[in-house]
Amino acid sequence: MRCADGNFYVVKFRNNPQHLRVLANEFLATRLAEAAGLPVPGVEVVEVNDWLVRHTSELTIQLAGSTIACQPGLQFGSRFVISPLEGQVVDYMPAAMLERVRNLETFAGMLAADKWTGNANGRQAAFWRRSREKKYTVSFIDQGYCFNAGEWTFPDYPLRGVYARNEVYSGIRGWDSFEPWLSRIEAMPEDALWRNAGEIPPEWYADDWDALQELVCTLLTRRSAVRQLITAFRMSQRQPFPNWKEAA
Repeated sequence: MRCADGNFYVVKFRNNPQHLRVLANEFLATRLAEAAGLPVPGVEVVEVNDWLVRHTSELTIQLAGSTIACQPGLQFGSRFVISPLEGQVVDYMPAAMLERVRNLETFAGMLAADKWTGNANGRQAAFWRRSREKKYTVSFIDQGYCFNAGEWTFPDYPLRGVYARNEVYSGIRGWDSFEPWLSRIEAMPEDALWRNAGEIPPEWYADDWDALQELVCTLLTRRSAVRQLITAFRMSQRQPFPNWKEAA
């Protein structure tokens, strides 16, 4: 959708078939990744009025053979990583072309963020470039299943929240490869979490402030567990970091 600020957004609606809370997840997890210095899209609260829904045939949800109108009101908006008028976006990059991604090292930082936020889905990425550019930039999209989607629990498993292919982790040689993002997560100020959580529209979590408060408190506690969660992934049968060197 093109919004009043002139930018294009991917908009998730409150009555999406995943869960109401995925809007809150998208907003909070993306803002926290941004605070850690990771390349994520800008996110906004997007107001979609009833007139637009009634007069736009595409604003429907196809579910189990039925068509449901998108619900008007405050929705979640994730800005296009680049305007479709200015460049190209792909969601798959062959291994042979990864050398053309200028910020490939940020996959390590996003892994730390996904472990912190308990992403229950595989890591999604968008590779984009401006017209006439040869190199791509990666941005990390789709944080809806952080905090275990609508459950707001953290059943940590080593292979959750990771990218499908090990090639993006080939540059990881030790803990230094996770910097500066890991240290920023571990030292994330409490007020940064509370401030971003406070900007989430209450209707995105059914006005259950107690549940949101518990979520933020859990995230504060989990800051110190991120290295342990990364280690569990490193020691898994997948062996994602073949170039890891133990410190002397």
